[in-house]
Amino acid sequence: MKRILFLAIATVFAAHLHVRDVAATPLYEGKTIRIIVGYQAGGGFDAYARLVARHMGKYIAGYPKFVIENMVGAGSLISANYLFNAAKPDGLTIAHFSGGHFISQILNKPGIEFDARKFEYIGAPLREDSAFVFSRASGVTSLEKWISSKVPVKLGGCAPGAHTPDNVIRIAAATVRLPIQLVSGYKGIPDIRLAIESGELAGSCWTWSNVKAGWSKKLQSGDAIAVLQAVPKPFSDLREVPLLIDLAKTEEDRQLIDVGVHDNSISARPFALPPGTNKDLVRILRKAFQLTFEDREFLLEAEKANLEPGLVTGEEIENAVLKIFKISTSLRVRLDDILFR
Repeated sequence: MKRILFLAIATVFAAHLHVRDVAATPLYEGKTIRIIVGYQAGGGFDAYARLVARHMGKYIAGYPKFVIENMVGAGSLISANYLFNAAKPDGLTIAHFSGGHFISQILNKPGIEFDARKFEYIGAPLREDSAFVFSRASGVTSLEKWISSKVPVKLGGCAPGAHTPDNVIRIAAATVRLPIQLVSGYKGIPDIRLAIESGELAGSCWTWSNVKAGWSKKLQSGDAIAVLQAVPKPFSDLREVPLLIDLAKTEEDRQLIDVGVHDNSISARPFALPPGTNKDLVRILRKAFQLTFEDREFLLEAEKANLEPGLVTGEEIENAVLKIFKISTSLRVRLDDILFR
């Protein structure tokens, strides 16, 4: 009887050691995590992805390597579709694309080959809180001059469904009746900046922190000027610049700005995993992502690059996505008319 009891205890102990040994071998040891960026190198999405990639690995057991792949096209829609339909749910592929396409899904637009509710969200590096910025040479140096323009002012965009520039520009044109001609089809913000500098465009609208990072010298010299903010509260360094929401004339227009601009900015820059990714891997990557935004070296590097990270958690993105799917039928109809007419 004692021998049987001893063997039983020995078997349980051996099993415990085996589990401990397996657990002691990090899942990510010797692995490489690929971050697919839906926009070209040199833009804000690319800059934040590369910044995260340089630091996130230190917070994952096994210390995996990170590589960046730019999968450009359709305002990052190609990368979102790839993540949903082709990427393996093994925790080794992350995509960083525009969450503006989530509105395209609720409006049943062609080209959407994903269900935003099924992605696994790691987090976002910031809200896509944006501002309308113009070159001084365009003559649009204030909101008053923009409103009084005799001709539509040319603003650069990427593709239908991209939160910025396209969606925000279209909503501004429809709700506030600003004189706007949206010229879409640019591969990313770097190309739009070049077009503004050459005089091809007057300006555009994109994340204010990225404006400051990519155009810091022109902002300081006054060659680039912010004339309108697409945020619920003013940026600390743009307190005298008007807010888009304050120009809305009707309650429905205010709701459109709240839903299509303010709320969508929360989910506009997701780092996402394919559907079906193991929940343990999701938790590991979410925790590593959050710790990265507390990392001193990460924050110092961001400051040197004029980037202003502001963590949005995976849970916050999930909630924002679900909220988008709950908007009223009347708002969907109006959004459809505004964004895809």
